[in-house]
Amino acid sequence: MIDSCSQESSPLLSVEAALARIKGAIHPVAGSEKVVLKNALGRVLSESVYSPINIPHERNSAMDGYALSSNSINREQPFTLSLAGTSWAGNSFKEKLQPGQCIRVFTGAVLPDQADSVIMQEQVRADGQAIHFPANAPARQNIREIGEDIMRGSVLCSHPKKLNAIDLGLLASAGIYELAVKRPVKIAFFSTGDELTPVGQPLQPGKIYDSNRYSLSGLLADASHSVTDMGVIADNKQLLEDCLITAAKNHDVIITTGGASVGEADYVREILARCGEVNFWKIAIKPGKPLAFGKIGCSYFFGLPGNPVSTIVTYQHFVAPALKQLSGAPEAKSLQLKATCTSDLKKAPGRQEFQRGILMQDENGDFFAVSSGRQGANILSSLSRANCYIVLPAECNGVQAGDKVRVELILDAEII
Repeated sequence: MIDSCSQESSPLLSVEAALARIKGAIHPVAGSEKVVLKNALGRVLSESVYSPINIPHERNSAMDGYALSSNSINREQPFTLSLAGTSWAGNSFKEKLQPGQCIRVFTGAVLPDQADSVIMQEQVRADGQAIHFPANAPARQNIREIGEDIMRGSVLCSHPKKLNAIDLGLLASAGIYELAVKRPVKIAFFSTGDELTPVGQPLQPGKIYDSNRYSLSGLLADASHSVTDMGVIADNKQLLEDCLITAAKNHDVIITTGGASVGEADYVREILARCGEVNFWKIAIKPGKPLAFGKIGCSYFFGLPGNPVSTIVTYQHFVAPALKQLSGAPEAKSLQLKATCTSDLKKAPGRQEFQRGILMQDENGDFFAVSSGRQGANILSSLSRANCYIVLPAECNGVQAGDKVRVELILDAEII
């Protein structure tokens, strides 16, 4: 069996070759802006951030207990010290710790200079002001030293990191209030087709609801993107051309769905060739063969297929890496795993396929994958059920249950 859709007058561009062309054509956006820390989640740093303080900036206790100086005791036998006071987090003990004394401390409380040990409270016995310690109590432990996490002047987060929630906590711990980030990538997207009906309106004969714009809206939801939804554009050549030219003036990227195939009303490629440039059109992938990439003015163009699964697959594998590169974020490979396939999978040689599957892990940590259902490019329900793509190479001639396959997670899916 041969994949009939892979039979062309000239060989289809491979997935790897298409990705290489996109990577070679994309240049990160220029320009940066200042944002306050609470608005920095998901933004890409335009310069590295250095700590203005040591973290911790004072010696403090790592637990609740009693602080003492080990120089004034014989740890080989039980000993008793006099309680001189208490150091609370935010309200420290202000006096000098004298020989024969200890203080009550709580986690995070600043320690007096003389204290070099904190004995956890469970190991001692308090009798009024007398605190009894056991023999061989651990010395020189449970203290957080100045700068043991971050030294003043060292890098907190390096350019061009994309900031996550943990980064925000780290930056806040150093008192960072404002920082420089890359400007957002400006993206316009729209659907094409006379058959599309807006959600919320009655569905007439021959019409379908416009689902792709909702999928793309969710996929594009990223703090490093500034997104314009241009709606649905009818199959009118002049209208499409005007919309593309207008969008190119104010956006870094234009994404369309539909209109990139070979039907008489599929005008996108023709318009792109006339008012811009076509880098490639059609690639050896299933689903998603009619993917167009090019440029209109200074704006990069992605013409995604109209079938809903094809839209999502091509966005995730081609558009998402391009947008990350445009935003200035560092390149990252998608996580891929080896799994045992528990179902037979049909495939003809010719195109690399991303079949929808369900990835599971057993109690031994081994991975298993099963098909999530029908694999037609219009079958969105099987993609909704899936948590992974089963990646089948172009030369693959099908999979039998028990074979090892390569899988990659879909978006933020979780393994069952």
